[in-house]
Amino acid sequence: MLQNILQFEFFKTREEYGTVFLRLLIGVFIIWGVADNILSWAHMLEFEKFLGARGVPYPLFAAHLSVYAQVICGLSILFGAFIRLTSIVFIINFIAAIAIAHRGHSFQQMFPALMMIAAGLFFLFHGAGPLSVDAWLQKRKVTHA
Repeated sequence: MLQNILQFEFFKTREEYGTVFLRLLIGVFIIWGVADNILSWAHMLEFEKFLGARGVPYPLFAAHLSVYAQVICGLSILFGAFIRLTSIVFIINFIAAIAIAHRGHSFQQMFPALMMIAAGLFFLFHGAGPLSVDAWLQKRKVTHA
């Protein structure tokens, strides 16, 4: 028994849950992070001014694009649907966030955005895992083929 505990057998036999926990954490974090911009026009305009002050062209369009891309990515990650495609959009969005919003910031200030890029890379390479819409769609495709 001690050998099983030290070899982490419990976790080895439940690897699929690791991806689920990561998807839940990242998905909820992203949606929560932009919810204020969706629920409040004043917050969206504040984000527009922030982008405009940093020289982003068409700041209102860019604000909407960023916010709604993050919501769609958050939902996609949360449910594990089309996650590899979503990951590309997610990574691009957070590279832009670092270039625009975190310019001149310390590593610690950039760390959340860097972690989102790392999460996007994880999902790009590993997919959504077996407990996901993607896995369900793949099973359905194989069954109906």
